[in-house]
Amino acid sequence: MAGGRVFSLRPIALLISVLAVQTSVHGIGVNYGLVGDNLPQPSAVVDLYKSNNINSMRIFNPNHDVLEALRGSNIPLIVGVEHKDLQSLASDLSAANNWVQTNIAAYSPSVSFSYIAVGNEIIPGELAQYVLPAIQNIQTALAASGLNIYVSTSIALSVLGSSYPPSAGAFTPEAQNYMEPILKFLATSGSPLLVNVYPYFSYKDNPDQIALSYALFTSPDVVVIDGPYSYKNLFDAMLDATYAAMEKVGEAGVAVVVSESGWPSDGGFAANISNAQTYNQNLINHVGEGTPRRPAPIEAYIFAMFNENQKEEGTERNFGLFYPDKNPVYPITFSASQRLVDPMTSNGFHFRKMEHMKFISYLLFPFLVCFSLL
Repeated sequence: MAGGRVFSLRPIALLISVLAVQTSVHGIGVNYGLVGDNLPQPSAVVDLYKSNNINSMRIFNPNHDVLEALRGSNIPLIVGVEHKDLQSLASDLSAANNWVQTNIAAYSPSVSFSYIAVGNEIIPGELAQYVLPAIQNIQTALAASGLNIYVSTSIALSVLGSSYPPSAGAFTPEAQNYMEPILKFLATSGSPLLVNVYPYFSYKDNPDQIALSYALFTSPDVVVIDGPYSYKNLFDAMLDATYAAMEKVGEAGVAVVVSESGWPSDGGFAANISNAQTYNQNLINHVGEGTPRRPAPIEAYIFAMFNENQKEEGTERNFGLFYPDKNPVYPITFSASQRLVDPMTSNGFHFRKMEHMKFISYLLFPFLVCFSLL
């Protein structure tokens, strides 16, 4: 209208689009194990990640050949600390400084480190006592080098003494001795807890109590009702049992990243290509939904990239998505839209950061409306 004010929706649309991006980010990565003598060169593996839209990687130790291959790739990386190094890293800050300089600072920022995993599935156990002090020393060493990388540890769900129903999830007394202080540190540092979630093993050990469809994400009906929460798949139930255990020690605000999940294609009970393909594809399709207890996008890593011929006989050798010749074990599709733009906007961080985003949006909304009327 000539001479009148033009009402513009652009500022409001911008705010809505920002919130939409914040609520939709999630991602699937793949664990890259090296326990084999016939695996492709790391540079070829990085190319394989890219060509299949696998946009994040986890390695179990700071292999320098892999780190060199990742330079400039923009593939977010979880890098593990080898168990043999834990005691020295826990007891000696100079050892942590040397580790950071050699394995992280020397490759940053051309390698996109997202998390450092201090130990894998060692709580509870003989090495558990070293996890928290090693995390603290590595975090201190990173800060001294001006590096902002999250430091955590990766646990197996054997830390849970109870998990059914999911709301009854609780740590074993032995595990709680370690988990409670670790979670308090993670809450302070802003780092997520890394958790390995394997419905396969739960199903394999309890086939009379657990339906295959419940383990494979294919159940058409609700299988477990737990108060206000309904479960159609075992993955959600296992993850929510972990959240419940964390809540019981007062750390509901810590996020969880699923650092391993997968299904073997050979070598054991219910281990076949059909089940492996079904599980992993459904996991990829599911992570954007979250769980009943935490309906926010999940960051998860499939185990594993390759069948590794130097692992133990049986299923351990057969979790791979690809054969060592780089041919797929079975077809699987990764969405290019699942890139991990900001790993810290998913899952438990969703609660803290999204509440902050919502609060800010409520404050800004009237100003944007007024601005649009100018």
